[in-house]
Amino acid sequence: MNHRFPATSDRPILILGASGQVGRALAQKLDARALAVSRQEADLANPTRLPILLDSLRPSVVINAAAYTQVDRAEQEEPLVQIINGEAPGILARWCAAHDVPFVHYSTDYVYSGEGISPWTEDAPVSPVNAYGRTKLMGDLAVAGAGGNWLIFRTSWVYDTQGKNFLNTIIRLGKERESLRIISDQHGAPTYAPDLADATLEILGRALTQPRFPNGVYHLCNSGETTWHEFATEILVRVREQGAELKVRNIEAIPTTEYPLPARRPLNSRLSLEKVHKIFGIKLPNWRLGLRRCLQEMMYF
Repeated sequence: MNHRFPATSDRPILILGASGQVGRALAQKLDARALAVSRQEADLANPTRLPILLDSLRPSVVINAAAYTQVDRAEQEEPLVQIINGEAPGILARWCAAHDVPFVHYSTDYVYSGEGISPWTEDAPVSPVNAYGRTKLMGDLAVAGAGGNWLIFRTSWVYDTQGKNFLNTIIRLGKERESLRIISDQHGAPTYAPDLADATLEILGRALTQPRFPNGVYHLCNSGETTWHEFATEILVRVREQGAELKVRNIEAIPTTEYPLPARRPLNSRLSLEKVHKIFGIKLPNWRLGLRRCLQEMMYF
């Protein structure tokens, strides 16, 4: 995509969480325009120091791709997670509002209850079922209440070529085991991090050129829907097509109740994409296309 920014963007676009999947993709796409900082440089667990960092860097835009994302561990560390996911985004957003700097923040499908089968709209009632979702909702409310120019993107099931994620776990297990048991009653859209980064920058560019900045919460993920079982099956089919040797022969579909975890997961993570398409004309590729592009980027097939 040809990402458009106003002429005043000679100051850097600050990316927090640059070592994560989305932050890394953003930094690669922005290249010289990006000022990418790591978790160590911008410690969201010690958020009172964040304004000092921002004062020294003087960014033109702040994109917060940093978060505490270990969903199960968050159940035991909720006070810490509240600071990272709940308080820190509010501090960042308030600094941005005070300095007339646009702020972009990522949220999650986990703010919803996961009930029903209809895609969630941005104005649907929020009712998170685990600590991660509760703390991310805290962050959303803090950002929205800070004033200034802001965008919150709620996304789902993010993955990339690197790191600990569902895609890489399935490929590893497919090489190690003959049989896998994968949950088949949770529904959502796997989202390829570079697709999310592309859409983010395209929306930001359009928002910065509008007479009035379009503050709001927007759903942003790959289009279509699937289950973890179907996603895993598609991954292994495509990996085999690219010549990888896999041991797995059977992928058993199981309900969530047969795979208990410390944190509850929502069964319905479908997100309506109508608002972002209506406001910005943006539609991300289908999740299958995102997966194919991701696998083409991987080096070990």
